[in-house]
Amino acid sequence: MSITIRDAISDDAQLILDFIIELAVYENAKHEVKTDAKQTKEAIFGENSTVQALICEQNGEAIGYAVYFYNYSTWLGKKGIYLEDLYISESKRGLGAGKAILKHLAKKAVEENCGRFEWSCLDWNTPSREFYESLGAKAQEEWIGYRLEGDSLHSFAES
Repeated sequence: MSITIRDAISDDAQLILDFIIELAVYENAKHEVKTDAKQTKEAIFGENSTVQALICEQNGEAIGYAVYFYNYSTWLGKKGIYLEDLYISESKRGLGAGKAILKHLAKKAVEENCGRFEWSCLDWNTPSREFYESLGAKAQEEWIGYRLEGDSLHSFAES
């Protein structure tokens, strides 16, 4: 069994969308997926994209993906990597694929002198939280995430 991580290419847009939908089903939020393959391709591989993606393969078969982008810490004075999505197909979990993706991105962060490598996890996702903590990741419980989206975003922007 060989697990490999590769940079995604534009021809992977439909594959990435399929994984996005699998992830949304896992998170009981399939109804929230509003994108399609064309939008996914433009968002990740378009000329002005700030997003990057990885494909995880086992013996040449895609079994998972990650989407990430760079952020910036004013306190550290350094960029960081923010992992937006990490997903391994349910039947392929336990093979080390998720850990391989995280290690790939951690190495990238170190090589690029990033100050942080961070991500969010749903509070009810105990298996993922336990997995992340087993790697040495720490939950940032003192920070509360906020979001404006949809009508609230538009209303505020136009006010």
